[in-house]
Amino acid sequence: MASGLIEYEAASPEVRAVYDDIMATRRIDKVNNFWKALAAHPPTLRRTWESLKEVMAPGALDPLVKEMVYLAVSATNGCGYCIASHSVAARKAGMTEEMLGELLAVVGMANETNRLANGLQVPIDEAFRRAE
Repeated sequence: MASGLIEYEAASPEVRAVYDDIMATRRIDKVNNFWKALAAHPPTLRRTWESLKEVMAPGALDPLVKEMVYLAVSATNGCGYCIASHSVAARKAGMTEEMLGELLAVVGMANETNRLANGLQVPIDEAFRRAE
């Protein structure tokens, strides 16, 4: 489906404006294929970029934690593209190979125990319920 990618030179002014913001925000000289694919529908491109930019902006969680959470969810969802993209971003933010190994071990364990708890329909302990 690579033929559906909208390159900068072929992009509409609306898409170029989003591409320009992506490049400026990320300090890069070209957008990646994810954004080029979304550009086939400019409202989705704009909405997704604005949401991602807001969610991944500095906040209570540091950039490394955010990238590692994104990577963990991507691994669970089986999104090869997102795994590759956010592995690079997490490494740039300081993730080591040891951290990646532990992260994936936690992801695997969480998936296993989640499925066991769901399959067995384990009732939630009173101690785990939030006080209202």
